[in-house]
Formats: sequence, C-alpha cells, structure tokens
Amino acid sequence: MFASLTTKLAMRKAGLSSDTFDFSSKSSSKPNNGSVPGLDELEESNSSWPAWMSTKKLPLTAQAWLSPVPPPVPVAECPKPGDLAPLDRDRQLTFGEGKPVVVLFLRCVGCAFAQKSFLALRELAIKNQGRLTCVAVSHSSKEATRKWVDLLGGAWNVEVVIDEERAVYAAWGLGLGNIWYMFNPTTQIQGWKEKGWLGIRVANSVQQTGSLRQGAAPAGAASAKVASVGATPPAGASEGPSTVMGNKWQQSGLFAVDGRGTVVWAAKALRADDVMDMNAAAAALGF
Repeated sequence: MFASLTTKLAMRKAGLSSDTFDFSSKSSSKPNNGSVPGLDELEESNSSWPAWMSTKKLPLTAQAWLSPVPPPVPVAECPKPGDLAPLDRDRQLTFGEGKPVVVLFLRCVGCAFAQKSFLALRELAIKNQGRLTCVAVSHSSKEATRKWVDLLGGAWNVEVVIDEERAVYAAWGLGLGNIWYMFNPTTQIQGWKEKGWLGIRVANSVQQTGSLRQGAAPAGAASAKVASVGATPPAGASEGPSTVMGNKWQQSGLFAVDGRGTVVWAAKALRADDVMDMNAAAAALGF
C-alpha cells in the first residue's frame, strides 16, 4: 500500500514509519468457538473499536497528529497589547512583580519551527540575564520536553513549564489550528526545507527509557529546567491519543508582559511554520 519511495519519504517527514498503517499482520482468521474476531475485545474495553485498533497502539509520533482531548477550560480570547496578562487555572504563570516577562508557547516538541523559536528565546534570555524572565510553555510531557531541550543544548536561562492539559494555552487564547494552518502551501514547502525534526528521536528515547508515564526523569537531563503544571495526570490521559509528544495542531504564540503585568506585545501563529519574532517582543519591552 505504501510501497512507493515518495510516499515513504513523506511519511518519514511527518514522523511516521512506513508500516504505521499496515494491518496485514493482524490475524483475520475466525476462532473455532464461534465468536467474531475483535468482539470480545470490543466488549471488554467498552469502546467502539477492538483493542488492537486503539489509538494507543499507534506510534507516539502518529498520535500527535490525531485530535486531542479538549482542554479542561474554554479557549479564551487572545490577549491584546494593553490587556492584563491572563491568569491560568492553576496560577502557574505569574506577572506584575516588577520584572518583564517574555512567554513563548511552543507548537510541540520535535517541531523544527518550535526549535527555531526556542533557540531564539534562549539567546534572548542569556543576553538579558537578570533583567528579563523568559518562559517557554510546552504541552508535551515532562520527559519528552526534557529530552528535546537536552538535544538542543539545554534550557540555560529559560524557564520551561509543562502544560499537558493545555489549560495555560487555552487561558492565553491558543487552541487548535485548522486544515489551512497545517497544510497551506507555505507551511508544506518550509517543512520540507527544514532539517530540525527531532520527533522520532524524542519518541524513541522516551520509549527506550521506560519513562512514558512513570514521571522518572531520564538520566543526564538535569540541564533542562522543567516545572510540571499541576500534580495530577491530564484529564484525558486514559482516553484519546497520547499527550506525550504533544499535538501537531496546537497553535503557538509569543507574548511580552511588562513589570506591572500588562501585555505590551502579542503574536499568535497564523501557520504552523510561523517562527516567533523575539526581537519585536524584546523591543516592546525596551530591550
């Protein structure tokens, strides 16, 4: 089915293996007890699909393309310059303490476009150490985010916050993009040009270390300063696709907040390939 070289290359670029949708290995023979294949699994799991067809069986990189469980709070309007910085449900992001803050909401770990934005934020944080707080918010898991940040050389002066439920994203008006957001011609062309796709490496590392849902930090990951949002697992952890690698449809954004807690600059990604403009955000704060 996926025999052509072109198709295989396209699937690899999307983070999928060539046999992701190959179900030929699944047994199709009828059992001799008269039951229908998959029916017992269907009833035992109390779901609409046999157990072997569960989304949990797909590779982590493939699950990141599926529709995620909605965030626990409604997606608010994106704040505009002059608005007070939104307060998320768990008050994980705080402002108005006299120090300006630049907040970057990442698309997902492994994304080449998110990588460019994160590296630019890290450079900004190093350059303005002690004068500017730089925060990167990730909706991928703590383990996946840590591995990705380590592959990029560490967080350094960037504070990394984990928001698997996407509640903080929702508070700042960042929901899911539409078909055009992902598959417009510009994004597709830029996607083929980029080389910084690390999703497969991150997923393989998470699976090999056995840290898929154990909360144990991989060895040697101390360089990434990661703070988890909330102490409980995401509400949708047991249903829907895995949130370990985040979701490809999540919108990214960048905001600059002054020392009084007022948003002075805001940008919401219009396409998946949008790289956030750190220089503009810093300039709005006088840096």
